[in-house]
Amino acid sequence: MTVTTFRLNRRTLLAGTAAAGFATLLPHGVFAAEPRRGGVLKYATLGLDTADPHRHTGSIAVQQIYAEGLTSIAADGSVEPFLAKSFDISEDGKTYTFHLREGVVFHNGDPMTAADVVANIERVKNKVTGGWLASAIKLVDNVTTPDAQTVVISLREPYAPLANLLSELWIMSPKSEGWDSTITTPLCTGPFRFGEWQPKVKLTAPAHKNYWRQGMPYLDAIEADLRDDVDKALALRSDDIDIANVRSDVAKQLGANPEFVVSPLKDAAWFFVGFNNRKPRKPFDDPRVRQALSYAIDKTAFMNFASGGAGVVTNQMVLPGNLYFDKATHDADAHAKPNLDKAHALLKEAGVDPSKETIEFVSWQENYAQVVVQMVRKLGFKENHVALDDLGAQQRLGQYDWDMNCMSSGPRADIFLRYVRMMSDGPNPVLWGGIQDPEFDELVREAVAQPSLENRKKLYLAAWHRVMDKYYVVVLGLAANQIAMRKEVKGYEPGFTWSPNWASGGVAQTWLAV
Repeated sequence: MTVTTFRLNRRTLLAGTAAAGFATLLPHGVFAAEPRRGGVLKYATLGLDTADPHRHTGSIAVQQIYAEGLTSIAADGSVEPFLAKSFDISEDGKTYTFHLREGVVFHNGDPMTAADVVANIERVKNKVTGGWLASAIKLVDNVTTPDAQTVVISLREPYAPLANLLSELWIMSPKSEGWDSTITTPLCTGPFRFGEWQPKVKLTAPAHKNYWRQGMPYLDAIEADLRDDVDKALALRSDDIDIANVRSDVAKQLGANPEFVVSPLKDAAWFFVGFNNRKPRKPFDDPRVRQALSYAIDKTAFMNFASGGAGVVTNQMVLPGNLYFDKATHDADAHAKPNLDKAHALLKEAGVDPSKETIEFVSWQENYAQVVVQMVRKLGFKENHVALDDLGAQQRLGQYDWDMNCMSSGPRADIFLRYVRMMSDGPNPVLWGGIQDPEFDELVREAVAQPSLENRKKLYLAAWHRVMDKYYVVVLGLAANQIAMRKEVKGYEPGFTWSPNWASGGVAQTWLAV
């Protein structure tokens, strides 16, 4: 017996976005005019570090021009069908049945079948090590194909993030060159094909003429600019690039220019203060001291600085509108505004003279961390602020000889990928201070094993309240990465993470007005 079936159509998309107040999430220019065919879109966001979609190291944007998964992430963080037209989850959360779309063909003209999907799952399970997806696929007990359009995945234990994470298991033809080792020419199903690739320079992706979405794509090709040193703002202004990710200050400038449109990713980076939870030293092991330091931080001022005024002040890891956002928790944020009087009272209660204490403060080489340092200094603490590059910061944080940090973490396909970093045995936990809390761990494990979304939300929220109550981590706010495009670009809307092609928007639906 199945309990959940997901299906997507235009009516449900529009109804859902309207009900949630997401009218601004509709693709830019979607109702403006009849799409114009032809033209080459010049695109520049994250780069391309490998031709093998199963072996990427984080650069996931460009490859989604040509590669697609069974699922996609909707604007609110929920999962929606993509190469699967629908899917069902069993009551015990251990069996996922995917019903594949008919008429999907790979870039070599072969039809995509259930056997091809199974081959991709087996390839990731047996040949790929590391990464969120590889860890999830290890839970797969077996995969069967009742017919050519149905894939049944059986898990050893329930794992609720699977459907979301499958949005990043990009389906390729087993005939792709390098299948048994490292793919060099991926044959996928996306609206554009993997064409000529010049690493660190450019990828040319011609249109897939037999794309499964009828009448799409409208463009002849996409040219992805892969240069690290390109000035994207200048390139946009000089018409050398049509779509690019830009800094928040640049986004603000371009947004005021009628020649450009700026739209954010649907998920956001979250900014936070973390404390040393693995080996805390006195007096910073006292929750009252952590609470006092949190009261010294002006979240609004911090987010205005960090995001150029485009951020959201909150105490949660997700934005309003995300299905895991809890308004009651947001409204009850004790640190929404700074309160130095409360901070001093808490320090007095804890018997701490801040003038006699030095905070060992670690951060990346980002100016926003210095804002927090200046704010906590008002309490009378001295600070030893060490700003390091990514590798240096990771190494220093891993020594757990520090007291406080200020960091950020980017978009994720599933909320679990944020919680898992704070688990006792979680991967790369150093930014969050190496939390060791069995009760928190158990709440997260129960959430992961819970097929019911409503029950899962309650468990995750209980886990998050424990983080807040213990002052392990204090969220300052969130800010989405900004995507700028020239006004001639129509029908494009950025995805939840960095996907330029997703079920409800992206490059398949994009066209150029001139």
